[in-house]
Amino acid sequence: KDGQMIDLFGDIPEFSNLEIHMISLTDVDPSIPSEFILESAYPNPFNPSTTISYGVSEATHMNVSVYNIQGQQVGILYDGFTEPGYYQKTWNASELSSGIYIVRMSTDTGFISNQKVVLVK
Repeated sequence: KDGQMIDLFGDIPEFSNLEIHMISLTDVDPSIPSEFILESAYPNPFNPSTTISYGVSEATHMNVSVYNIQGQQVGILYDGFTEPGYYQKTWNASELSSGIYIVRMSTDTGFISNQKVVLVK
């Protein structure tokens, strides 16, 4: 009734008109991801900025940095303690040259994920 979509998991019967089925919702918080995730940058390719989205499943120290193709760090999007949730950071690369860059997300818990982004000027 309020437009909110809820995912239902479990043994849910196939829809049939005029039947009533009882379901129960669990105490899952949709604002907290079930695992660490580095989502695809958007837009990609980009000029001059792109948005990096990521999810944090547990409180931890984390780092989100950008490296050029030679492995040199060219930017730090975030470096610090983070609570569980979903986050977005915008990376403005207007002072860098066109090319391929690597976004790297790492946490103290051992999670590491890399993503290729392309700057086109």
